[in-house]
Amino acid sequence: MKFLCDEMLGGLARWLRAAGYDADMAVPGEADRGMVRRARAQSRRLITRDRALLQIKHARDIAILLHAQNLDGWAEELGKRHGLNWLLAPLSRCLVCNVNLVEADTEALSRMPEDSRALGGPFRMCPSCKRGYWPGSHVKRMKARLQGFAALAGQNPVEPP
Repeated sequence: MKFLCDEMLGGLARWLRAAGYDADMAVPGEADRGMVRRARAQSRRLITRDRALLQIKHARDIAILLHAQNLDGWAEELGKRHGLNWLLAPLSRCLVCNVNLVEADTEALSRMPEDSRALGGPFRMCPSCKRGYWPGSHVKRMKARLQGFAALAGQNPVEPP
């Protein structure tokens, strides 16, 4: 499943990426019709809270209208109503570029903090922006948050890989 989040749901897009989903974000100021066209052309589900967007031709075919007011509520809705698995492939995509991460090369490893390299990995990098990813304390917090989303959605949260 691939997604396009409207401008007001950028934080949700980052958490979808953290869960392992291909989640693009609307360009700031992008027109609703343009988002619908782009979502259709790229075979994405358009996630929005904007009811007016549903009036655009073909929008109902691809749009997911969220009713909740916050991230936890959106996570619950997406899991329960749309079968989204919050533990699909945790931390396998770049949170900035939305690209699948690869094993870090020597150059990427050299840019990571020395104390982080002592953690034993896995060490990954984004092949697009070259950002490095390592298993710091933030990873435990992010995985716990994804497990919390899974629990809200009624999924059996197991320890992600």
